[in-house]
Amino acid sequence: MIVIFYVLAFLVSFSIVYLLIPPLGRLAFRLDFVDKPRQDVERKIHREPIPLTASYAIFIGFFITYLLFTHEFSLETLALFIGGVLLLTIGTIDDWYKTKGKDFPALPKFIVQIAAAILVFLSGNAFTGFINPFSGDYISLPVILQFVLTILWIFGVTTVINFSDGMDGLAGGLTAISAITLFVVALAKGQSTSAIMAITLVGVTIAYLRYNKAPAKIFMGDAGATFLGYILAVIALDGAFKQATVLSLFIPILALGLPIFDNLFVITKRFLQGKSIYQADATQVHYRLLKAGLNQKQVVAVLYLISICLSLSSIILLLIEI
Repeated sequence: MIVIFYVLAFLVSFSIVYLLIPPLGRLAFRLDFVDKPRQDVERKIHREPIPLTASYAIFIGFFITYLLFTHEFSLETLALFIGGVLLLTIGTIDDWYKTKGKDFPALPKFIVQIAAAILVFLSGNAFTGFINPFSGDYISLPVILQFVLTILWIFGVTTVINFSDGMDGLAGGLTAISAITLFVVALAKGQSTSAIMAITLVGVTIAYLRYNKAPAKIFMGDAGATFLGYILAVIALDGAFKQATVLSLFIPILALGLPIFDNLFVITKRFLQGKSIYQADATQVHYRLLKAGLNQKQVVAVLYLISICLSLSSIILLLIEI
Protein backbone atom coordinates (compact mmCIF):
# COMPACT_ATOMS: atom_id res chain seq x y z
CA MET A 1 0.00 0.00 0.00
CA ILE A 2 2.83 2.41 0.87
CA VAL A 3 4.58 1.59 -2.42
CA ILE A 4 1.41 2.43 -4.38
CA PHE A 5 1.17 5.74 -2.48
CA TYR A 6 4.64 6.81 -3.67
CA VAL A 7 4.06 5.49 -7.19
CA LEU A 8 0.87 7.58 -7.40
CA ALA A 9 2.72 10.68 -6.18
CA PHE A 10 5.32 10.13 -8.89
CA LEU A 11 2.68 9.62 -11.59
CA VAL A 12 0.64 12.67 -10.58
CA SER A 13 3.65 15.01 -10.49
CA PHE A 14 4.96 13.58 -13.77
CA SER A 15 1.58 13.93 -15.50
CA ILE A 16 1.01 17.54 -14.41
CA VAL A 17 4.39 18.70 -15.73
CA TYR A 18 4.18 16.56 -18.86
CA LEU A 19 0.79 18.04 -19.78
CA LEU A 20 1.57 21.65 -18.84
CA ILE A 21 4.87 22.07 -20.69
CA PRO A 22 3.52 22.11 -24.31
CA PRO A 23 0.94 24.91 -23.79
CA LEU A 24 3.42 26.89 -21.70
CA GLY A 25 5.96 26.51 -24.49
CA ARG A 26 3.49 27.90 -27.03
CA LEU A 27 2.72 30.78 -24.67
CA ALA A 28 6.44 31.55 -24.42
CA PHE A 29 6.69 32.05 -28.18
CA ARG A 30 3.69 34.39 -28.14
CA LEU A 31 5.27 36.45 -25.36
CA ASP A 32 8.76 36.25 -26.88
CA PHE A 33 9.92 34.67 -23.62
CA VAL A 34 12.54 32.51 -25.32
CA ASP A 35 16.26 31.92 -24.99
CA LYS A 36 17.77 33.12 -28.26
CA PRO A 37 21.08 31.78 -29.60
CA ARG A 38 23.91 34.31 -29.41
CA GLN A 39 27.12 33.95 -31.37
CA ASP A 40 29.01 36.14 -28.89
CA VAL A 41 28.28 33.88 -25.90
CA GLU A 42 30.41 30.76 -25.64
CA ARG A 43 27.91 29.02 -23.36
CA LYS A 44 25.02 29.24 -25.85
CA ILE A 45 25.08 25.82 -27.50
CA HIS A 46 21.58 25.76 -29.04
CA ARG A 47 20.98 27.22 -32.50
CA GLU A 48 17.29 28.22 -32.34
CA PRO A 49 15.00 30.01 -29.85
CA ILE A 50 13.91 27.81 -26.92
CA PRO A 51 10.95 28.59 -24.59
CA LEU A 52 11.88 29.43 -20.98
CA THR A 53 8.61 28.43 -19.32
CA ALA A 54 9.21 24.91 -17.93
CA SER A 55 9.81 26.39 -14.45
CA TYR A 56 6.09 27.17 -14.00
CA ALA A 57 5.06 23.61 -14.87
CA ILE A 58 7.67 22.28 -12.42
CA PHE A 59 6.49 24.63 -9.66
CA ILE A 60 2.80 23.84 -10.16
CA GLY A 61 3.39 20.11 -10.50
CA PHE A 62 5.51 19.95 -7.36
CA PHE A 63 3.21 21.87 -5.02
CA ILE A 64 -0.08 20.39 -6.22
CA THR A 65 1.28 16.87 -5.74
CA TYR A 66 2.97 17.66 -2.44
CA LEU A 67 -0.18 19.16 -0.92
CA LEU A 68 -2.41 16.48 -2.38
CA PHE A 69 -0.42 13.62 -0.88
CA THR A 70 0.74 15.10 2.43
CA HIS A 71 -2.14 17.46 3.40
CA GLU A 72 0.64 19.51 5.02
CA PHE A 73 -0.70 23.02 5.58
CA SER A 74 1.90 23.88 8.22
CA LEU A 75 4.19 26.85 8.76
CA GLU A 76 7.00 24.89 7.10
CA THR A 77 4.87 24.33 4.00
CA LEU A 78 3.92 28.02 3.86
CA ALA A 79 7.57 29.05 4.15
CA LEU A 80 8.55 26.55 1.45
CA PHE A 81 5.83 27.87 -0.86
CA ILE A 82 6.63 31.57 -0.31
CA GLY A 83 10.34 30.87 -0.77
CA GLY A 84 9.55 29.03 -4.00
CA VAL A 85 7.44 31.93 -5.25
CA LEU A 86 10.25 34.38 -4.46
CA LEU A 87 12.78 32.30 -6.37
CA LEU A 88 10.40 31.82 -9.28
CA THR A 89 9.75 35.57 -9.44
CA ILE A 90 13.37 36.74 -9.32
CA GLY A 91 14.35 33.92 -11.68
CA THR A 92 11.68 35.00 -14.15
CA ILE A 93 12.98 38.58 -14.07
CA ASP A 94 16.52 37.29 -14.64
CA ASP A 95 15.34 35.07 -17.51
CA TRP A 96 13.40 37.98 -19.05
CA TYR A 97 16.56 40.08 -19.07
CA LYS A 98 18.37 37.24 -20.84
CA THR A 99 15.71 37.12 -23.57
CA LYS A 100 16.65 40.74 -24.30
CA GLY A 101 20.36 39.97 -24.38
CA LYS A 102 20.96 41.72 -21.04
CA ASP A 103 22.36 40.60 -17.69
CA PHE A 104 20.31 41.05 -14.52
CA PRO A 105 22.33 42.29 -11.49
CA ALA A 106 23.53 39.58 -9.11
CA LEU A 107 22.66 41.40 -5.87
CA PRO A 108 18.84 41.13 -6.09
CA LYS A 109 19.16 37.40 -6.85
CA PHE A 110 21.48 36.95 -3.89
CA ILE A 111 19.12 38.80 -1.54
CA VAL A 112 16.08 36.80 -2.65
CA GLN A 113 17.89 33.46 -2.36
CA ILE A 114 19.03 34.34 1.16
CA ALA A 115 15.50 35.49 2.05
CA ALA A 116 14.03 32.18 0.83
CA ALA A 117 16.57 30.30 2.96
CA ILE A 118 15.78 32.44 6.02
CA LEU A 119 12.07 31.67 5.63
CA VAL A 120 12.82 27.95 5.79
CA PHE A 121 14.94 28.44 8.92
CA LEU A 122 12.29 30.57 10.64
CA SER A 123 9.65 27.92 9.92
CA GLY A 124 11.64 25.47 12.03
CA ASN A 125 13.30 23.42 9.29
CA ALA A 126 17.00 23.73 10.11
CA PHE A 127 20.25 21.90 10.67
CA THR A 128 20.23 21.79 14.45
CA GLY A 129 23.06 19.40 15.32
CA PHE A 130 24.25 15.81 15.16
CA ILE A 131 24.63 12.67 17.23
CA ASN A 132 27.94 12.14 19.01
CA PRO A 133 29.30 8.84 17.60
CA PHE A 134 31.07 8.01 20.88
CA SER A 135 28.40 8.76 23.49
CA GLY A 136 25.26 8.53 21.37
CA ASP A 137 24.14 11.89 22.77
CA TYR A 138 22.63 14.52 20.50
CA ILE A 139 24.82 17.62 20.23
CA SER A 140 22.65 20.67 19.65
CA LEU A 141 24.47 23.54 17.97
CA PRO A 142 24.16 27.19 19.09
CA VAL A 143 21.26 28.93 17.36
CA ILE A 144 23.55 31.32 15.47
CA LEU A 145 25.50 28.35 14.07
CA GLN A 146 22.25 26.58 13.18
CA PHE A 147 21.20 29.70 11.29
CA VAL A 148 24.51 30.12 9.41
CA LEU A 149 24.81 26.45 8.41
CA THR A 150 21.17 26.23 7.32
CA ILE A 151 21.39 29.37 5.19
CA LEU A 152 24.72 28.31 3.67
CA TRP A 153 23.34 24.88 2.79
CA ILE A 154 20.15 26.14 1.13
CA PHE A 155 21.87 29.01 -0.67
CA GLY A 156 24.74 26.75 -1.73
CA VAL A 157 22.62 23.95 -3.18
CA THR A 158 20.28 26.46 -4.88
CA THR A 159 23.29 28.11 -6.50
CA VAL A 160 25.15 24.96 -7.63
CA ILE A 161 22.10 23.44 -9.32
CA ASN A 162 21.55 26.73 -11.13
CA PHE A 163 25.21 26.84 -12.20
CA SER A 164 24.90 23.26 -13.50
CA ASP A 165 22.08 24.17 -15.87
CA GLY A 166 24.24 24.68 -18.94
CA MET A 167 23.47 21.74 -21.20
CA ASP A 168 20.37 19.91 -22.41
CA GLY A 169 19.19 17.40 -19.82
CA LEU A 170 22.00 18.06 -17.34
CA ALA A 171 20.57 19.97 -14.36
CA GLY A 172 17.25 18.13 -14.56
CA GLY A 173 18.99 14.75 -14.70
CA LEU A 174 21.38 15.51 -11.84
CA THR A 175 18.44 16.72 -9.76
CA ALA A 176 16.48 13.53 -10.49
CA ILE A 177 19.44 11.32 -9.48
CA SER A 178 19.93 13.28 -6.25
CA ALA A 179 16.20 13.23 -5.50
CA ILE A 180 16.03 9.44 -5.98
CA THR A 181 18.92 9.09 -3.53
CA LEU A 182 17.23 11.33 -0.95
CA PHE A 183 14.01 9.35 -1.46
CA VAL A 184 15.85 6.12 -0.56
CA VAL A 185 17.37 7.83 2.48
CA ALA A 186 13.98 9.13 3.63
CA LEU A 187 12.40 5.68 3.24
CA ALA A 188 15.21 4.06 5.22
CA LYS A 189 14.75 6.60 8.02
CA GLY A 190 10.96 6.36 8.00
CA GLN A 191 10.53 10.01 7.02
CA SER A 192 7.34 9.97 4.95
CA THR A 193 7.10 13.73 4.29
CA SER A 194 10.66 13.91 2.97
CA ALA A 195 10.02 10.81 0.88
CA ILE A 196 6.94 12.39 -0.72
CA MET A 197 8.87 15.59 -1.44
CA ALA A 198 11.69 13.60 -3.01
CA ILE A 199 9.56 11.30 -5.18
CA THR A 200 7.49 14.30 -6.29
CA LEU A 201 10.68 16.05 -7.33
CA VAL A 202 11.71 12.94 -9.26
CA GLY A 203 8.37 13.02 -11.08
CA VAL A 204 8.55 16.67 -12.12
CA THR A 205 12.19 16.46 -13.24
CA ILE A 206 11.74 13.30 -15.31
CA ALA A 207 8.68 14.83 -17.02
CA TYR A 208 10.77 17.94 -17.72
CA LEU A 209 13.59 15.79 -19.12
CA ARG A 210 11.14 14.37 -21.65
CA TYR A 211 11.22 17.82 -23.30
CA ASN A 212 14.69 18.96 -22.23
CA LYS A 213 16.84 16.06 -23.42
CA ALA A 214 19.04 16.93 -26.40
CA PRO A 215 17.94 18.58 -28.59
CA ALA A 216 15.90 20.48 -25.97
CA LYS A 217 12.42 21.73 -26.81
CA ILE A 218 12.13 23.81 -23.61
CA PHE A 219 14.30 25.28 -20.84
CA MET A 220 13.46 25.95 -17.19
CA GLY A 221 15.81 28.97 -16.98
CA ASP A 222 17.19 30.38 -13.73
CA ALA A 223 13.65 30.32 -12.29
CA GLY A 224 13.39 26.55 -12.58
CA ALA A 225 17.00 25.65 -11.75
CA THR A 226 17.07 27.69 -8.53
CA PHE A 227 13.70 26.23 -7.53
CA LEU A 228 14.96 22.66 -8.02
CA GLY A 229 18.09 23.40 -5.99
CA TYR A 230 16.01 25.00 -3.25
CA ILE A 231 13.70 21.98 -2.96
CA LEU A 232 16.63 19.54 -2.94
CA ALA A 233 18.26 21.48 -0.10
CA VAL A 234 15.02 21.52 1.93
CA ILE A 235 14.47 17.78 1.40
CA ALA A 236 17.94 17.09 2.81
CA LEU A 237 17.28 19.36 5.80
CA ASP A 238 13.93 17.76 6.48
CA GLY A 239 15.29 14.23 6.03
CA ALA A 240 18.94 13.23 5.74
CA PHE A 241 20.26 15.91 8.12
CA LYS A 242 17.73 15.19 10.88
CA GLN A 243 19.22 13.30 13.83
CA ALA A 244 22.31 12.70 11.71
CA THR A 245 25.54 11.19 12.98
CA VAL A 246 28.89 12.63 11.94
CA LEU A 247 29.23 9.96 9.23
CA SER A 248 25.72 10.38 7.82
CA LEU A 249 26.25 14.14 7.41
CA PHE A 250 28.09 13.17 4.23
CA ILE A 251 25.07 11.34 2.77
CA PRO A 252 23.29 14.40 1.30
CA ILE A 253 26.63 15.97 0.36
CA LEU A 254 27.53 12.90 -1.71
CA ALA A 255 24.00 12.68 -3.11
CA LEU A 256 24.54 16.18 -4.52
CA GLY A 257 28.25 15.59 -4.98
CA LEU A 258 28.82 16.37 -8.65
CA PRO A 259 27.25 19.86 -8.78
CA ILE A 260 28.66 20.70 -5.33
CA PHE A 261 32.28 19.70 -6.04
CA ASP A 262 32.32 21.04 -9.60
CA ASN A 263 30.92 24.42 -8.62
CA LEU A 264 33.16 24.73 -5.55
CA PHE A 265 36.03 24.43 -8.05
CA VAL A 266 34.43 27.01 -10.37
CA ILE A 267 33.63 29.48 -7.57
CA THR A 268 37.15 29.18 -6.12
CA LYS A 269 38.66 29.77 -9.55
CA ARG A 270 36.49 32.84 -10.15
CA PHE A 271 37.33 34.20 -6.71
CA LEU A 272 41.07 33.76 -7.26
CA GLN A 273 40.75 35.50 -10.62
CA GLY A 274 38.90 38.39 -9.01
CA LYS A 275 35.64 37.66 -10.83
CA SER A 276 32.12 37.68 -9.43
CA ILE A 277 30.98 34.17 -8.48
CA TYR A 278 27.81 34.92 -10.48
CA GLN A 279 29.75 35.85 -13.61
CA ALA A 280 28.70 33.26 -16.16
CA ASP A 281 31.51 31.57 -18.08
CA ALA A 282 32.42 28.20 -19.55
CA THR A 283 34.49 26.76 -16.69
CA GLN A 284 32.02 24.13 -15.44
CA VAL A 285 32.96 20.51 -16.03
CA HIS A 286 30.34 20.05 -18.78
CA TYR A 287 31.91 22.83 -20.85
CA ARG A 288 35.40 21.46 -20.22
CA LEU A 289 34.33 18.00 -21.40
CA LEU A 290 32.73 19.57 -24.46
CA LYS A 291 36.00 21.32 -25.28
CA ALA A 292 37.82 18.01 -24.80
CA GLY A 293 35.93 16.61 -27.78
CA LEU A 294 32.84 14.90 -26.36
CA ASN A 295 29.46 15.75 -27.82
CA GLN A 296 26.53 16.93 -25.70
CA LYS A 297 24.96 13.51 -25.21
CA GLN A 298 28.32 11.96 -24.25
CA VAL A 299 29.02 14.73 -21.73
CA VAL A 300 25.63 14.32 -20.08
CA ALA A 301 26.02 10.51 -19.99
CA VAL A 302 29.46 10.77 -18.33
CA LEU A 303 28.19 13.23 -15.72
CA TYR A 304 25.11 11.12 -15.03
CA LEU A 305 27.40 8.14 -14.42
CA ILE A 306 29.61 10.10 -12.01
CA SER A 307 26.54 11.40 -10.17
CA ILE A 308 25.09 7.88 -9.90
CA CYS A 309 28.41 6.61 -8.46
CA LEU A 310 28.42 9.38 -5.85
CA SER A 311 24.78 8.67 -5.02
CA LEU A 312 25.52 4.96 -4.59
CA SER A 313 28.36 5.94 -2.27
CA SER A 314 25.91 7.93 -0.15
CA ILE A 315 23.56 4.93 0.01
CA ILE A 316 26.48 2.73 1.12
CA LEU A 317 27.09 5.21 3.94
CA LEU A 318 23.42 4.95 4.81
CA LEU A 319 23.64 1.16 4.97
CA ILE A 320 26.69 1.40 7.23
CA GLU A 321 24.70 3.69 9.51
CA ILE A 322 21.76 1.29 9.63
